[in-house]
Formats: sequence, C-alpha cells, structure tokens
Amino acid sequence: MSSINVLSREISELIAAGEVIERPASVIKELVENSIDSGAGHITVEIKNGGMSYMRVTDDGCGMSFDDVPKAFLRHATSKILTKDDLDNICTLGFRGEALASVSAVSRVETMTKQKNETYGTLYRIEGSEEVLYEKSGCPDGTTIVIRDLFYNVPARRKFMKKDVTEANAVSQIIQKITLSHPEISFKFIRDNRIEFNSSGDGELFSAVYAVYGRDFARDMMPVDYEENNIHITGYAVKPLYSRNNRSFQNFFVNGRHIRSKICSVALESAYENMVMTGKFPACVLMIDIAPSVIDVNIHPSKAEVRFTNEKQVSDIIFSAVTNAMVKDGLIYEFELKPPLKQTEVTVNEKEEIEQQQEFIFTPVDKIEETEKKLVENNNIIVPDTFDEVLETADIEVCSVYSKPEEARKPVKVPPKTEKKVSEPLENFSYISSKSFETVEPSEPKKTFSETENKESVWTEKPKIRVIGEAFGLYVIAEADDKKIVMIDKHAAHERIIFERLKSRNCRQYTQMLMNEIKILLTAEEYSAMEENRELLADLGFLFDFSERPCISAKAVPTFVTELDIEAVIAEIAENLRLYRHNPQSHMLDDMLHTVACKSAIKANDKNSMSELQSLAEQVYYDEKIRHCPHGRPVMFTMTKSNIAHQFRRT
Repeated sequence: MSSINVLSREISELIAAGEVIERPASVIKELVENSIDSGAGHITVEIKNGGMSYMRVTDDGCGMSFDDVPKAFLRHATSKILTKDDLDNICTLGFRGEALASVSAVSRVETMTKQKNETYGTLYRIEGSEEVLYEKSGCPDGTTIVIRDLFYNVPARRKFMKKDVTEANAVSQIIQKITLSHPEISFKFIRDNRIEFNSSGDGELFSAVYAVYGRDFARDMMPVDYEENNIHITGYAVKPLYSRNNRSFQNFFVNGRHIRSKICSVALESAYENMVMTGKFPACVLMIDIAPSVIDVNIHPSKAEVRFTNEKQVSDIIFSAVTNAMVKDGLIYEFELKPPLKQTEVTVNEKEEIEQQQEFIFTPVDKIEETEKKLVENNNIIVPDTFDEVLETADIEVCSVYSKPEEARKPVKVPPKTEKKVSEPLENFSYISSKSFETVEPSEPKKTFSETENKESVWTEKPKIRVIGEAFGLYVIAEADDKKIVMIDKHAAHERIIFERLKSRNCRQYTQMLMNEIKILLTAEEYSAMEENRELLADLGFLFDFSERPCISAKAVPTFVTELDIEAVIAEIAENLRLYRHNPQSHMLDDMLHTVACKSAIKANDKNSMSELQSLAEQVYYDEKIRHCPHGRPVMFTMTKSNIAHQFRRT
C-alpha cells in the first residue's frame, strides 16, 4: 500500500470545487443566489459561448466592504450562519460559504463591489484560488462578478463539457427557475449579446410566469392558494386540457428555493388523475411556504433537494391545494372558430378559393362587399347567404381559447356536416333511460346554498341550461343562462358520469338481477381475488355466487353493463383484482373502470330523446367533476354571447 499523503491546497481546492461546480449553470446558480441574499432588486446575467468563456452577474445589492472581499473567497466563509443552532432556521439560499471559493478555484474571477455608504468600491481578481489584484476602485453600488475561462486549469473537466448551446440552455433553465421563485426581483438574461427574457420584478408571480414561459403558457394556468397545518401552497397549476408532453414544466419551490421532489410531483399528478390524456403531464409553478425547522435543505451539494419531516402531510396538502384550485376554476373551456390548417395537398385554385372564403369570414364589415365581388368575378361561385353556409364551405375548425380570436389554440377538426332532426325540448322531465342516465328531478328551483364572508346563509340561483339540439349525432348543443352556448360531447360526458359512479363505489342502487345467471371459469388466483373483494364488487353493482369453485356465477350486474359482453367484463375485473388484489384502489383498477365506463356509455349516433339530452346537459354543467372523460379529453366547450357577437362583427 502506498504511503498516505496530505493533499496540497491546490489539489484539495480543485476536488472541493468539483463537488459544487459541475458546469456553467452551477456557477450562475451560486452567484445569483448570493445576489438575492444581498437584497438586490435588479440582477443581470450575461453569458457567452454557453458560459465557458464568459459569465457576468451584476446586482444592486448591499455589496461587500473592502476588508470582507478576500474573506468571501475563502472556503467555509459565510455571513449566513454563526452557530450550530442557525442550521435549523436557514432562510437564505446560500449559507455554506463554498460558492465563491469553488468558482475561483477553477476559473479567472474579477469582482467589483461597493457598499452604499462607501466612497470607493473594491476591485479584486483571483485566478485558481490565487489572489492577483486587490485594490480600491470606483464602481457602482452593488456587486459585479465576471468569470472567464471556466475549468482553464482542469482540462479533463473542460473536455467533457457539452456544446455551447446545451450549456447555455442549462443556464437559461436555472435563471428561469430563480426568476419564478423571486417575482419581486427584476431579472435580465443576456445570451450571446441578445436579451432572452426580462422580468418586471413587480412582485406578481403571474408576471414572472408570463416573462419566462410566455403568454400562451400563462393564460392556461389557474391560481392556487391553500393553507393547512402551517403549510401554505400558492402559485399556479395548468388546466388539465393543456398538460404538457413531459415533466419539465413542473416547478416546485420551498421557501423560495427551487427543488426537485418526487413527493411533490407524485402529489401533483395524483390531483390530475383521470383528467389528463395518456402521455401528458401537468405543469405548475407552486410555492411551498413551510417552517425551516421541519425541512432539511442540506442533503444535496447544490441544495437541489430537500427532505421533509412529514412527507405524507406535505403530499396531502399539495394534492388538496391543486384539487381545490380545479373546483374553484370550474374547468370550463371556451372555443372559437378559426381558419383551417390544411394537412393535405390542394391545387392552386382550391387553395386560393379557401383563402378567399376564410378572408370573407374574418374580414371587417366595411370590406365584405369588396370580397363578395372578388369571389363572384374571379371564381364564378355563389356567395353564401348565411353564416352556416360559410362555415360549411370554409371547412372551419374549432379551437379552445379564452375569448380573443388572436389567441387560438390547437384546432380540433369538426366532423362533416350531416342532416339532423331537432325536436322540441321537453322541460322538467324525469326519466331513466336504457343507457342509465341518472334520473333528474324538475329543475325548479335551481338554487345552491352558500355562506358569505360574514357567515350569513344565502341561496343563490344556479345558471339555467336548456338543450336546443344535437349535432352530428354526438354533440349536444345547449343555451346556458342566456349568456353562452354550450357544446357537450355526449359519449365523453356519459363515460365520465359512469366512471365517477363506479369510482365512488355507490352503484348498489343500479344493481339489476339477471334472469339467467352467467357462469365464468376463473383461475385459482382470480377466484380468490374476486372472493376477497366481494364488498368492492357489490359496491360496483355486481353480485356473485361463489359456491362452485373455480367457477363463479354472476347473479346481478349494474344496469349500465347489461348491453355489453358481461362475461368479458367480469373476466377483465377478475384479472385486474388478481394483479392488484391487496390494493383495489390502484391505478390498475382505475384502468378497468375506464374500460367499463367507455363500453357502457352512449355512443355517437345513438338515438336519444331531448329529455335524455337535457338530463345529460344538467349533470355535466352542474357537476365540476364532469369536465374531462377518464382519458383526459374535454367533455364540454362554451362560446360566450359576446364571442359570438364578435364573430358576426356586432362588437
């Protein structure tokens, strides 16, 4: 064995620096956090060549005194903690005194800093942990740190850096997270002499979200504000329909510090369970304010993770916060008409005709006559007399937006127009259909009970909804409270209603005895799983006879599966319970319930009476749970009266 050597200061500094400084983004994170702790109101970050050749962080914080500057570059030198008791109440971002020491060990650093009460500032240069220049100098209040030639003295580390664009993107992500966590500070990020984003620093989180992610992302969010057990959750979460393709837009902050947390992510996604499409993930910007004494922020070298004393409590509160936000928002999506994005090739004449027809739809009123003349003369076609005809000839598409035409979202193709019969609506009609819509009592009075802020009990009128027709055998069209048109996907809506009914385990009232029992042969494991979950099956509306092992006999099933292949449904339930027999609340059971609900729901082109459609519309419109099918597709869109007036150029 070789003899034991004490490492030189130079080598030990490089090793220690490697634990904190991995890439340019690590440097920027450490320096910006120091700027925040200094009380800065404006912070500018500039990089060139991904940060490998040049990085600059400028702030207007408190600055450092002439005597403190050299000490700031010593390892374990900090102004944040003094005694061991301070470790239990850390509220600053940086506290271990390793940032500047680590940065200076692997780069050439120049620091200019000045406190407000000083006449002169300080100019300090250090390269590879060795002091090069230390003198008084004229400079503005605050601190500017310039880092050049990162890893110049560690060629092995420099060799493994990624392309400049990749490193620059990593820096951008770090600045984005910090900007979101501190909306009260104005951040400017300059990348290769170009301003990438600039936040206002007005203290509003929404402004920071808008600056970092843009208008479209910001308007898709719903506010979150919830407090329980001295844990306060604020911020924004995305509406389920606008979930993203990955988890990159899940942002969690604990006491102002961005963290990576599987616990938080799982809690968030649990709140969106059965409301987002497969392969989609919810996005959020959530601030978790919690007592410093119940978290450990020192479990990761770069402080990117924290440990909660009571993880389940934090998880439950995040779940409740997001769930409550959805209830308050209502999750009702608006749509508007938008020109098509053609996916197939068309001839030049066809393309010109389509563009002219679209121009007719969206042209100001004072230009319509001119457009009509052009259509007649150039194309020898008849100008549509009604807006319905315009929609048909233009092959328009439906887009979900908030209210403004210029803010259109991804289009959803409207099926070809078909003939349909519309009968007169029947009001205040109670019924039970063969497809098991719920019975709806007469709609008067439509009132809900609530309490005012001073705890006075009040009754408020529910908005009225009246079905006026059905389109394409699939979409229910209704008028709501004389203020908007509501379009409902009857299959998706009924599917969600059945799914919620199954999931609530309150289906005994829908149990229907079978004239002839259905016998199903099961494996030993499937039989045992079904027998162990008798109560669950009864809650779902199924009754079985277990007297002839390994066969079971279905004596009764819920009404909404009577028209299905009952044997296949039961076999699927048995297989599910076999796979997850000890926890029937699992995602696997949900998947099975999805399938049952989907097969049981009314289908496109099913013939339904107006009273059935009225019942469906009321269930959907008044129940906040019925906003997405179990697979995440929306069940309802609305168009406001003002939006329709805008389309007809009445406003």
